[in-house]
Amino acid sequence: MSAASEERTRRSEGDTGRMAGGDPRLDKLVHRLPPRIGDTVTYLLKPSSRWVRIPSGALLIVGGVFSFLPVLGIWMLPLGLALLAEDVPALRASRSKVFDWIERKKPHWLDPSTPKQDQS
Repeated sequence: MSAASEERTRRSEGDTGRMAGGDPRLDKLVHRLPPRIGDTVTYLLKPSSRWVRIPSGALLIVGGVFSFLPVLGIWMLPLGLALLAEDVPALRASRSKVFDWIERKKPHWLDPSTPKQDQS
C-alpha cells in the first residue's frame, strides 16, 4: 500500500464515528472509490459539511438528469441521492434498502480486502 492510501485508511477509520449517517456500509463503499473522489465524498459526509453537502447533492442530481450531455453522467444521480439522504430521513430509508440489496446481490462491493485501485 502506498503512503497516501495508508493515510486515507487511517483517516477514514478515525472519521467513522463522525459520519452523518453512521452507516458502515456507506463507509465501505466510499473506501472503494479512487482516493481523490473518496476524500471528497468523505469530506461531504461529515456533519459539519451540511451546507456544502445539500447543494452538491442537488447539483449532482440535476447533472444525472442531464446525463445525455457529454460531460455529465448517470453516475451523478445515485451519488447525489446518497448525499441528500444524509439530511432527508425519507431518502435515508430508501438508501438503507439499497444497501440491503447490495449486501444480498453484490457482497463483493462491500469487501474491504479488494479496494479499487486508482487508474490515473
